[in-house]
Amino acid sequence: MAGHSAWKNIKHRKAAVDAKRGKIWSKCSRAIIVAAQRGGGDIKFNASLRIAIDEAKAANMPRDTIEKAVKKGTGEGGSERYDSVRYEAFGPGGTAILIDLLIANANKTAAELRTVIDKNGGKFGVPGSVAFGFTQQGIIVIPASSATEEAVMDVALAHSADDVIADEDYVQVTCKPADFETVRGALEAAKFTIENAEIAYIPQTTVSLDVDSARRLLSLIDAIEDHDDVQKVFHNAEIPDEALPE
Repeated sequence: MAGHSAWKNIKHRKAAVDAKRGKIWSKCSRAIIVAAQRGGGDIKFNASLRIAIDEAKAANMPRDTIEKAVKKGTGEGGSERYDSVRYEAFGPGGTAILIDLLIANANKTAAELRTVIDKNGGKFGVPGSVAFGFTQQGIIVIPASSATEEAVMDVALAHSADDVIADEDYVQVTCKPADFETVRGALEAAKFTIENAEIAYIPQTTVSLDVDSARRLLSLIDAIEDHDDVQKVFHNAEIPDEALPE
């Protein structure tokens, strides 16, 4: 089926964040705490917590550290309070950037992030300036070596997935956020290997960048992701392979 492959940009983001191992565990802990605060500590009844724990496990976060974060969220292991905030920005070539954060001090974080963006060739945007160009989607990625596109499609589309596309390396399934757990559960029950599963913001249209502009955008995004409060960054650029770090 035809569709936009979001996995390329997600894969780059994960590779960049994984290179900063010390920070990623802190970010994962914060996401787990907030998810547990909002929906309780049982992943059977809290899909957001399950996603946060899955991402922590993918980052090789120790089990006891994950458990401590859950307890903090449910109030059993101390108290840490964070607020969800989304900032918007513009990057090289007029690219649109969405930044999801979990913060303790809004004024401090906004000032710090504005400085980071300005120093790295971006421009801080006002609320709503770029968010309208993105839609929220569930993204589930399966290695092509473990399943054919047809086999994945048969299961995914039978359980309310929106689209299935494939390349030589991966099969990507997209779905509405409300159907995410149903689709993922069906794919897991079918014994497919899931490389990545998350709810992400996908651009409705993309911007093509030359290699230089793409490298400047990636440098800007890396600087943004280096901030402790930043959880995820989404953009609408098509990144040439030549611009990706080896």
